[in-house]
Amino acid sequence: MPFDSVSSLTAPDCMHQHHMHLKPWDPLYRAVILFGLVAVIYVSFRWQLFQPLLHAATEHHWTRFIVHPSILWMFMGTLMLLFRTLLWFRYRTPPVAGFADAPPLTVIIPAYNEGPMVAKSIDSVATARYPYGRLEIFVVDDGSRDDTWTHIEAAARRHPQLVTTLRFPRNRGKRAALEAGFRHARGDIIVTIDSDSVIERDTLLAMAGPFHDPRVGAVAGKVTVYNRGDGLIPRMLKVRYTLSFDYLRAVQSTYGTVYCCPGALAGYRAAVVRQVLDDWVSQTFMGVACTYGEDRSMTNYILARGYDTLYQRAAVVHTVVPLTYTRLCKMFLRWDRSYVREELRFARIVWKRPLGPRLIAIADAVITNLRYPVSWATLALLAMLSFWHPATLVRLLCVIGIMACFNMLYYLRSERSWDFVYGIFYSYYSAFALFWIFPYAVLTVRAKSWLTR
Repeated sequence: MPFDSVSSLTAPDCMHQHHMHLKPWDPLYRAVILFGLVAVIYVSFRWQLFQPLLHAATEHHWTRFIVHPSILWMFMGTLMLLFRTLLWFRYRTPPVAGFADAPPLTVIIPAYNEGPMVAKSIDSVATARYPYGRLEIFVVDDGSRDDTWTHIEAAARRHPQLVTTLRFPRNRGKRAALEAGFRHARGDIIVTIDSDSVIERDTLLAMAGPFHDPRVGAVAGKVTVYNRGDGLIPRMLKVRYTLSFDYLRAVQSTYGTVYCCPGALAGYRAAVVRQVLDDWVSQTFMGVACTYGEDRSMTNYILARGYDTLYQRAAVVHTVVPLTYTRLCKMFLRWDRSYVREELRFARIVWKRPLGPRLIAIADAVITNLRYPVSWATLALLAMLSFWHPATLVRLLCVIGIMACFNMLYYLRSERSWDFVYGIFYSYYSAFALFWIFPYAVLTVRAKSWLTR
């Protein structure tokens, strides 16, 4: 099957064709990825890409405090990458609920200034495959100032037996809108979907399936880009989302600890939500009420109760992503502030996990978070070295390119598409245009603004 040939198929057929095509070739893909990792290591040292760092360590005593931790972290990061890759190979898509035994399910769609897109979101849920009488849709207009309510009312008239609506007189925030839905939900399973997102026809059955296991408290869906063709940024984000959702969350799912069930598509066991709802609504951080990051926050509360969180590859949602640099930065800034806050909470929660998942999660968190101080110190050193040795910058660009090409092997195993080229562009774009976001998020972690409201 040539690249991009699946794009003309319907969603269920596309999924079926993809897995049918992938299965016989999967051992080859695995071998290529593992060979690629070895090749990256070999090329890096054969071409002496890290020679400026090693030279700096011997030329100046003070640089050893940067170079030696950097080398140690690169070694640990390589081992973690290999371990994650092996876990990714072990991931198996959870079962999909049968039409006859699907549990009662409530879908909550919070909306604010979404315009006609909210109607597409509601229609995608209302026309999804799910037993009649076991599905309800609760749509909350969070005080929109545009025509969002008009579109919600029109959708409710199209699906009078399914859709219940609620309108806030003023904007109260996404967490308040979700709370209203949680308190009104009658289903055993609650699925939250963003109002700028549409789901595929079998997504609800796929989301309900993992909850047959009583140990499962939350499920993350697969998020992809709705407006991929609208510009360079959406095309780059499509690749990034695939690596984030179909790689990282698949890895985390193998040990029952998906760290964030995303707001674009998440499923929760209703009984567990009711246990933690009051704490979640009143959550504060450093004395300030939490107004964003509600998805990872709820995931943390559920993990703290001893439940597993899984990733469901078969449940697909297509979400609208930013088109401009400014909006992209605002989105990532909001995500990173939430990451800092909830990562600190998870550091306390992780000790409640079973031994195996606990050890994996601790190692993952330590190595992942060390990349921030180590990489920043290393980049600062490389920037200084570039003034005296301009070839250092060329070597840095080579390292970014080699790692980007290697990461695209993961993308190509998930999706055989020429879009992988945009993933390589994104590596450079992120390194030079988005590098400032995380440190700024750390410095402004107490900020309450949603930034896009």
